[in-house]
Amino acid sequence: MEKEKEPTLIDAFKEFKEMKNIDRAVMMGVLKDVFLTQLAKTYGTAENFDVIINVDKGDCEIYQDFNIVETVENPNAEITLDQIKAETGDDDYEIGDVYTRKFSLSKFGRRGILNIRQNLQGRIMDIDKANVFKKYSGKVGEIFTGEVYQTWSKEVLILDEDGNELHMPKSEQIPGEHFKKNDTVRAIIKSVEMKNNTTPYIVLSRTSNEFLQKLFEQEVPEILDGLITIKKVVRVPGERAKVAVESYDERVDPIGACIGVKGSRIIGIVRELRNENIDVLQWSNNTALLIQRALNPARTSSIDLGENPEDKIKVYMQPDEVKKGIGKGGCNIKLAGMLVGREIEVWRELPKDAEDDGEDVLLDEFNNEIDQWVIDQLKSIGCDTAKSVLAIDQSEVAKRADLDDETVAHVFEVLRAEFED
Repeated sequence: MEKEKEPTLIDAFKEFKEMKNIDRAVMMGVLKDVFLTQLAKTYGTAENFDVIINVDKGDCEIYQDFNIVETVENPNAEITLDQIKAETGDDDYEIGDVYTRKFSLSKFGRRGILNIRQNLQGRIMDIDKANVFKKYSGKVGEIFTGEVYQTWSKEVLILDEDGNELHMPKSEQIPGEHFKKNDTVRAIIKSVEMKNNTTPYIVLSRTSNEFLQKLFEQEVPEILDGLITIKKVVRVPGERAKVAVESYDERVDPIGACIGVKGSRIIGIVRELRNENIDVLQWSNNTALLIQRALNPARTSSIDLGENPEDKIKVYMQPDEVKKGIGKGGCNIKLAGMLVGREIEVWRELPKDAEDDGEDVLLDEFNNEIDQWVIDQLKSIGCDTAKSVLAIDQSEVAKRADLDDETVAHVFEVLRAEFED
């Protein structure tokens, strides 16, 4: 029984080690420590035991040292000359010498061997988790490609080639995306943390600005070569993005290089992001110029940066340019603000005769009759005065400002009454 039990135990350890892909030296070190722990638990101490792990063969031998004494007080650490002679027939030992005996794993008993197995498995799992944490912590910010294993309403579970779990929460998925089992997914490794101090929780993202930047780095060789630098990326995932680039070589057109011939480079990125509109523009340290480029093709008449850095930036446009400048749902002006790091308001530039006659009235003057949130919605589409609202058809105002017809009708009634009076 003893000869069958020992190899079976060691073989199980070898198989477990190979399955977890853990460094062999580390594995053997853990094996030694696990045996010493069980010896200390069984005999009260492991100081007189020596565990030798054979790295090449994947097996181990345990030896127990005994002090040779006249009278034994501790049978686990002491032995007499008579006992040695009876055991080996050897009478060459003397009192005070050390006698070494090979220790059989069968002495642990069935329960002891079970404890060793469980302890080893726990230790190896801890090491494996630590290795996964270390591996992915060093890859934060890199693009990962994996296969969908399972989908839920709040997240998608993705496995790597070693079976490790990576998570992509709903908030990190592009709106409208739907995944099914076995789909191949590309995303950026956003974060890695030890959940409950035991399990690495790896988060993937397809909505982060860094993901878009990495896609450009993969598609545009000039970026990897350092000829072009991505200065800033801003996104409304699934809708629109703006990528500001700069070239350190005047012979290289940064915008043309990023887009490619007939859009050959950017088209793959757009498809990866579910047809997200991507504007590539030339970076500038001049805030006003950067805003002009960000709002293109809308043309700005003038820009008021304010006196303080925390002031809202006012961008003045002709009435027919306002819609283009603001963009669908205010997306374009929002991204321009994110690009310069300040909030931007679009103001409709009034004709000179309207400015001179002094007849127009700011919408904020009507906050006693019109709810402030309604006024804010109107201002978000570039209507900051009474006449700028009245100049647009009611149905168009309702559509662009996302207001119901009844509310818009009330607004028009109030504003018209001001001028009738």
